[in-house]
Amino acid sequence: MDPLEKIFGKTAQMTVLKNLIEHQNESTYLSGIAEETGLSHSSVSRVITPLIESGIVIEKPLGKQIRTFQLNMESDATRLIIDFYNRINQMLE
Repeated sequence: MDPLEKIFGKTAQMTVLKNLIEHQNESTYLSGIAEETGLSHSSVSRVITPLIESGIVIEKPLGKQIRTFQLNMESDATRLIIDFYNRINQMLE
């Protein structure tokens, strides 16, 4: 079991956040996150919204209908989350 899941449980939002952390220097699509996490497209869309609103994730339109997502590496909150993720993984592995 993943160290974060041991502490916080397995939630869709945690699954999406973990996926973005693991691909922190890449932009991705809702469908890409859904495919990699096994979550439905609608679940990813629902849980990524508060991450965008909090400034942890940046949404960038690509054309008229396509949106890409990436962690906001300029956000202090994002950097703290990544640091916590890395430290907790080291401690609990």
